[in-house]
Amino acid sequence: MEAATAWLPLLLGAVGVGVAFALYRVVVAYPAGDAKVTDIAEQIYIGAMTFMRREFTILAVVGVILFFLLGFGLGWSSAFAFVVGAVASGLAGFFGMRSATKANVRTATAAHTEGAAQALTVSFFGGSVMGLLVASLGLLGLGFLFLIFGANPETAVIIQSFGVGASSVALFFRVGGGIFTKSADVGADLVGKVEAGIPEDDPRNPGVIADNVGDNVGDVAGMGSDIFESNVGSIIATIAIGTTLGASTAIYGSAAGLMFLPLALASFGLLCSIAGIMFVRVVSAMAPALALRLGTWVAAGLFILVSYFVVDWIDVTNAVWWAVVAGSIGGILIGLVTEYYTGGPPVKHLAESSKTGTATVIIAGYSLGLQSVVIPVIGIAIIILIASQLAGLYGVGIAAVGMLATVGFTMAIDGFGPIADNSGGIAEMGGMGPETRKITDSLDELGNTTAAIGKGFAIGAAALAALTIIAAYIQTMIVRFPEFELSLGDPKVIMGLLIGGTIPFLVASITMTAVGDAAFAMIEEIRRQFREIPGLLEGREGVKPDAASCVDIATTAALKKMILPGVIALGTPVFIGFVFGPVVLGGALAGALLATVLLALKMANSGGAWDNAKKYIEKGNLGGKGSENHAATVVGDTVGDPLKDTSGPSLNILIKLMAIVSLTIAPLLGSSLF
Repeated sequence: MEAATAWLPLLLGAVGVGVAFALYRVVVAYPAGDAKVTDIAEQIYIGAMTFMRREFTILAVVGVILFFLLGFGLGWSSAFAFVVGAVASGLAGFFGMRSATKANVRTATAAHTEGAAQALTVSFFGGSVMGLLVASLGLLGLGFLFLIFGANPETAVIIQSFGVGASSVALFFRVGGGIFTKSADVGADLVGKVEAGIPEDDPRNPGVIADNVGDNVGDVAGMGSDIFESNVGSIIATIAIGTTLGASTAIYGSAAGLMFLPLALASFGLLCSIAGIMFVRVVSAMAPALALRLGTWVAAGLFILVSYFVVDWIDVTNAVWWAVVAGSIGGILIGLVTEYYTGGPPVKHLAESSKTGTATVIIAGYSLGLQSVVIPVIGIAIIILIASQLAGLYGVGIAAVGMLATVGFTMAIDGFGPIADNSGGIAEMGGMGPETRKITDSLDELGNTTAAIGKGFAIGAAALAALTIIAAYIQTMIVRFPEFELSLGDPKVIMGLLIGGTIPFLVASITMTAVGDAAFAMIEEIRRQFREIPGLLEGREGVKPDAASCVDIATTAALKKMILPGVIALGTPVFIGFVFGPVVLGGALAGALLATVLLALKMANSGGAWDNAKKYIEKGNLGGKGSENHAATVVGDTVGDPLKDTSGPSLNILIKLMAIVSLTIAPLLGSSLF
């Protein structure tokens, strides 16, 4: 591989950042609207930025501790790589969220003055900024470290600490943002819709601003950091596998080529994402929903074509390209299956169950979630089988890279969802009228579909990325200790499987309890304001709720409750590895991976189905808003909120963080097994 080629990820990463900045300038050039709506948007923006500043303060303390631990344990180069990863992940989440908070009000104003096509453009471009930053900043960070350390397989292991930094930030963003958004959402819905009987996003409700803030800190910054972590984690793990294959690399290609290939694929995948974004911009005026769906296939199809020439250019065997194809197509299919269970015929059946009350809604939604796990998991298994048959463990890693190569476009359509949701809230609070709300509701409905696909994709990507990292851990241990083996006949492996399998359940319990506790405080505050502020519930002119107090409740709860899951994710592999040994740790990673995938899919799909069953009734079906059927599905949606937006997504990051920490500390683990 020529030295000039190593600059490719940096150059194309810079191009991606430039395009993201250009799209951001396009978004902010649209009018923000009159003083009333800009005041609402400013409250959302200030609330989101306040939360992020306080979260970064805690992250800085954790980061300093991990910096010194890595520095003394693995060397200061590894500590430096950790900082680069943390900064890149933090910037992707922060600036992606900043774009979203600027696009939401402009989407509402465009819907009010220009119509649906223009509103879609603004919201999609706002989401595209986040998508491109997720892809570009990962390339910039990894490309920079690869230039310094990647030429030598012995120093390439330093790059692994980049993943620890990215994963640490992602965990706190996802858990903290998830607790914030769902405590606000549950509190606002239960008091507003169920108790007071007022519409969603009603300006009288003190929790509405906090709810809209939560969309940004949870569904934009949190989701962005989640996918950022999967993307860089799969690249890092594949590089690590390439460094450990030794003489066997001749089967697939040169060691240098195999190490660089994942970065090259991600670089050209970014260009394909940009092409997909431009395609949607051209076609969206004619058929918005079709444009988003076709854009996914255009980006993926273009990448599959380009990747063939990339693999040939780097002189890697053609079998590796087929592994890329398996990952790319498999990721889309997993997302489509998720869409079916959360937006297809099963949702109508779930809505029908409301005829017999809340209990049957809960039972039907729970059952749907359990069933929805089967096909995606079989799909992941088939991807693993195909990729491993083609190119061994390296094939599994490169399939994960293929699945995530067009992450710039995938996150663009996912980021569009919360922006559209926010625009509807601003339109309602700003009194823009039913016609505007009709447009924003249609965008929100489309956004729910893209968000459901995004959640399914995120779980599938997390599973494949984590498996790749675990494979790199196993390969690293085999190189160090040729006798290392994970066998189901070994009691120590079974011990690890059982211990690891409990961790996702523990973290899910902690995060759900956190949402419940925070929602209780939110409910009490909203009730207090309705009770003690004269004329608030009646909508007397000039009377406004104290939204800042609700934002503060959600912020304080989220920041306090996110610490324990972070400690568990970071500390568990270290404790198991050094106390019980690398074999038990390998079993624990396998157990945690299986439990995470099953639990996360079940939670995400049950929650998404409950949400869309409620929206199906709100369209006028089965009695419409205010009916008993509607009340039953509101409760179902409330139960599902922390499942799909807090606990489920947190598990994606849990397994990836456990895996990357294990891979990073692998050189420090001894050969003793207990």
